[in-house]
Amino acid sequence: MKRQLTVIGTVAALAVAGSGVAATAAPAGLDGLSLVKTKHSLLGTHTWYQQTWHGIPVLGGYYATHTNDKTGETTVADGRLTVTGSPSVTATFARGKAESAVTGRLSGSLVRNASPVIEVENGTAKLGWLVLTQTAKGTVQSVVDAKTGSTLTEESTVKNVDGTGVVFDPNPVVTLQNESLTDSSNANSSTFTNAYKTVTLTQLTSGVTTLRGAYAYNTSTSGVTSSTRTYSYNRSQAGFEQTEAYYQITKAQEYIQSLGFTDVNASAQKFKTTGYTDDNSYYDPSTDAITFGTGGVDDAEDAEIIWHEYGHAIQDDQVAGFGSSDEAGAIGEGFGDYWAYSLSSAVSSNTTVTPLACIGDWDAVSYTSSTPHCLRRVDGTKTYPSDVEDEVHADGEIWSRALYDINTALGRTVADTIILEAQFNYTAGTNFAAAANATVAAATSLYGSTTAATVKAKFQARGFI
Repeated sequence: MKRQLTVIGTVAALAVAGSGVAATAAPAGLDGLSLVKTKHSLLGTHTWYQQTWHGIPVLGGYYATHTNDKTGETTVADGRLTVTGSPSVTATFARGKAESAVTGRLSGSLVRNASPVIEVENGTAKLGWLVLTQTAKGTVQSVVDAKTGSTLTEESTVKNVDGTGVVFDPNPVVTLQNESLTDSSNANSSTFTNAYKTVTLTQLTSGVTTLRGAYAYNTSTSGVTSSTRTYSYNRSQAGFEQTEAYYQITKAQEYIQSLGFTDVNASAQKFKTTGYTDDNSYYDPSTDAITFGTGGVDDAEDAEIIWHEYGHAIQDDQVAGFGSSDEAGAIGEGFGDYWAYSLSSAVSSNTTVTPLACIGDWDAVSYTSSTPHCLRRVDGTKTYPSDVEDEVHADGEIWSRALYDINTALGRTVADTIILEAQFNYTAGTNFAAAANATVAAATSLYGSTTAATVKAKFQARGFI
């Protein structure tokens, strides 16, 4: 792997010219270097140079000297790359074309004018245009071949860091195994003490003091900030729900990535926990944003509600316009409930009082009187078509039961891998039978006929195929 040094300072002023430009301020006896900066520490002087080829920066190539001010001893860090293949110093693919091609493809805006660089990749050097694009995920650095217009390399320049937060995981009813908890107008009390959990907030964007990261982006009104990336609130404070949502969305995406998927809603999911006072939450595909309501128990205090809504975002990312038919809508609701069940099963070690199949145990205390408190369950007895009610949430319980049975039979990891893979092959208005058959096909391709037979049997038991 080649070493990287971002090209800065003099790059923007360079022009591609056949004659080249002589490097300046290079150490005696060395050419092809251009001074970048000199820094002074407690112990000495540190000077960094950019490697150049005919005056054009070599991306990732550097040379540094470190001089001890007391002894005068100088050490060298030589990170120059071998330039092979006689790269051209004249661009035939125009700068403007490179800029528009990259920014258009990434749906972003140009940070500054593209700069010429030498890209050394797999032992061969080529002239390229360095294009920096501001996107919703942060800045992306692309190198476009200055001869052919093809993309040579591309990577995000965003640096992610960790922070600390306090959350419920998944919710206080499950953690405390206490069905008698009430919202009490969002009041905090000692009753909740043992339900709080201090966690690491991963993937936070470096240099940003808000809850914005690689996989989750807080757009709440008066979003909380912390220069130390410490987000410690209790449930009576608005920052608690914002922290909870950031943590649980990020954790869900990291789990997806652990299954091998790199392109299932793998971007900063926008969410909002303020301003909507209904006892409801929703995902809006037109804005690709999740809004959590604050009526009753604030929805973003219950991770299972967060995961359900994130399930909608997952399917919308996998299939454009997903849910355009009644059965597709029911599949969406059923998958959301199942997704909440799957993620909750990983953190719900004690289920003596609260069955795993019960979704939204904490949120539901505000609108249910019997116990266990459940928004819905994923282990119901409904079958298709006899129990169809033509209401997506009710009919979704048939779909979630099939997925629940697949999980029980095959284990969480195998089941979730099959289900996520299958959803890439759904259509926006799919029906139960088509989606079930697509899931069986995914199981066959991933794990073979025996596993596929198990998946098929679970769908048959619900009447889907």
